[in-house]
Amino acid sequence: MNTTGRAMKRLAMLAPLALLGANAPIGTTVSVNVNAMRDSNGFVRMCLTGNAAMFPKKCDLDPAAKRVIVKASDAGTVVFHDVPPGRYAIALLHDENGNGKMDWSFIGMPKEGFGFSRDAPVRLSAPKFDAAAFEVSGQPVKMSMKVRYLL
Repeated sequence: MNTTGRAMKRLAMLAPLALLGANAPIGTTVSVNVNAMRDSNGFVRMCLTGNAAMFPKKCDLDPAAKRVIVKASDAGTVVFHDVPPGRYAIALLHDENGNGKMDWSFIGMPKEGFGFSRDAPVRLSAPKFDAAAFEVSGQPVKMSMKVRYLL
């Protein structure tokens, strides 16, 4: 067999491995137990981002963010798949009326539930990225998030 024939045979043997690598997961899972929801109306919208400048208010605009939307009645545990190693924070919205956004009262208070990874405290505004951030290193991550309601 000539050199070209051996090279072609070697490539043919490696092709299945290349395909396997293309479909292999690039990260791990982040599982979030959602606690203290006041009802099962609407949806739970969660956004996981590693971009501190986009957290939490612009998380949906981050092209690298991972988003999960589930019916509120199915929101016991929400899972993000294929999360690469890094530092992340999660913002949660209990979108009770299903309009895709947080609703506010006339005095500027959130009318729907919200939450943040590490149950980061909310003072006069949403927490900073560092308060909600957690590490993903390759092992599956499990956490709980409490949904908070101000009205």
